[in-house]
Amino acid sequence: MAHLLGGENLTVSFATRTVLDGVTLGLEDGDRIGMVGRNGDGKSTLMRLLALRSTPDSGRVTKRGEVNVGYLDQGDVLDGDLTVGAAIVGDRADHEWAANAKIREVMGGLVGDVDWHANVHALSGGQKRRVALAKLLIEDHDVIMLDEPTNHLDVEGVAWLARHLKTRWRANQGAFLVVTHDRWFLDEVCNYTWEVHDAMVDMFDGGYAAYVLARAERDRMAAVVEGKRQQLVKKELAWLRRGAPARTAKPKFRIEAANDLIADVPDPRDSVALSKMATARLGKDVLDLENVTLDFLDGEEGQKLFDNITLRLAPGERLGLVGVNGAGKSTLLKLLNGEIQPSSGKVKRGKTVVTAVLTQDVKELDEVSDLRVIEVIEREKRSFSVGGKEFTAGQLVEQLGFTKEKQWTPVSDLSGGERRRLQLLRLLVGEPNVLMLDEPTNDLDTDTLAAVEDVLDGWPGTLVVVSHDRYLLERVTDNQMALLGDGKLRGLPGGVDQYLELREAALASGAVGGGSGAPTSASGGSSGAAAPSGASEAEKREARKDLNRIDRQLGKISQQEEKLHTQMAAKSESGDFDALGELNAKLQELLEEKEGLELEWLEAAEILGE
Repeated sequence: MAHLLGGENLTVSFATRTVLDGVTLGLEDGDRIGMVGRNGDGKSTLMRLLALRSTPDSGRVTKRGEVNVGYLDQGDVLDGDLTVGAAIVGDRADHEWAANAKIREVMGGLVGDVDWHANVHALSGGQKRRVALAKLLIEDHDVIMLDEPTNHLDVEGVAWLARHLKTRWRANQGAFLVVTHDRWFLDEVCNYTWEVHDAMVDMFDGGYAAYVLARAERDRMAAVVEGKRQQLVKKELAWLRRGAPARTAKPKFRIEAANDLIADVPDPRDSVALSKMATARLGKDVLDLENVTLDFLDGEEGQKLFDNITLRLAPGERLGLVGVNGAGKSTLLKLLNGEIQPSSGKVKRGKTVVTAVLTQDVKELDEVSDLRVIEVIEREKRSFSVGGKEFTAGQLVEQLGFTKEKQWTPVSDLSGGERRRLQLLRLLVGEPNVLMLDEPTNDLDTDTLAAVEDVLDGWPGTLVVVSHDRYLLERVTDNQMALLGDGKLRGLPGGVDQYLELREAALASGAVGGGSGAPTSASGGSSGAAAPSGASEAEKREARKDLNRIDRQLGKISQQEEKLHTQMAAKSESGDFDALGELNAKLQELLEEKEGLELEWLEAAEILGE
């Protein structure tokens, strides 16, 4: 493969912090690279260097003379006075670009629903992003660099971009480098992953899933090495505690030896381990929308954002919402939260319901921008119960990745990802029992996303998530529903893939919506119609409880099964066949119990229509 461009010994420092330290890497024909790492670790800095948009403190960037590099920054600003058409194609005549099939494909995929003659300044943030992306993609580039291209794209737009990048060049031609927190996208389009951390770059084969596996193996090996190191340190320290070390010169040598052992131990990364935050008790009635109709908020006559929709949220429900831009996903959250009232229909709210909403723009932090991180949380409470343990405010914010130094940072100085983390923590300490998240993945790196998902896994309340991040939706929600822009709410038994199929069918037929879909209740029921399985809501709730119970039991059985296999392997090596036979009998009993539970699980799933 031909070399396209690369960096040699790149070093960049900001104030007293070194972001990149002697990094050497390159892109070759056929490279499809995803770049991951914590917020602030230098991903965007490295991309700007390779795109020749900035210069390093030392080192150099080289590229083959004829290589053409296209670059989309997070903050690309289009001329607001231009029309959409002029911003994308410039002064080119219509027949000139319209005759190019590749350009038409980009236009249709990204800006087909955007007014060609509208001024750029009148567009929404998402529309501006798509216009900037279209402007880049219609050009012929040997290398494309995209910094968070999936921000403001809906599920459909992300899927289109993935298809385009996969088919833009032949397998051994061209290259792209992408920074994104969208893990499905990374897995779909990348054949290499670069991890930027601690002023260095580690390179892995494969997309996000392969990177996670390789990193886990790397960390395991590092843990073995660290374990040996710690044993040596313990021996040295134990030796130092014996006798009177000040009487000879020998102890000084031993102290230096102990210090050498731990001198190159890196600082641990921020850890986020918050789970089972206390919640207000949730009764059996949560939130219901019954035959709700809502006119467009701008008051267009005859236009309805929601048309006679019904949605019932059960205790412990974990619902994901997807939909086209402008279909009303955020508005639906406002309805559920009581911020707006429907034009007709009922919104029923349980007596014990305590809601909390994470908005897209995190405006709620503006009112505390002059406070420090620790002060924001202490205003809520000074002690908290998490997983049955008591934590101070300082301990709690440290668990969510704010080091002791960061805790005293003013809110106004936090990065976008840090503000997002703080707002989520602020919501959780309010002990809600219904949590609604509107695009929670914005501004978060992949490590923080994994940690937030871990928080949500252990959170016992009802959860509603609006997101274009299909990895997150499939990870933390049990049911998905769609708003297709036709005023209806449809269930998605087939998940995000079914949503994309509905959208393709709708576009092919020229309809606004996606045709008939699954019923409109989160638990499978529809307004005025029975669920496919014929089960009542009470039966469905009981089935859902059974599924959760069986999942927990199966998890315990898997642990016991693994333990028995380990014991059997040990007895086999020692030749203790009597003990081996007893263990095998226990294993068979366990497998029978497991088979029975799996049958129960299938019966419960059938009631739910899954």
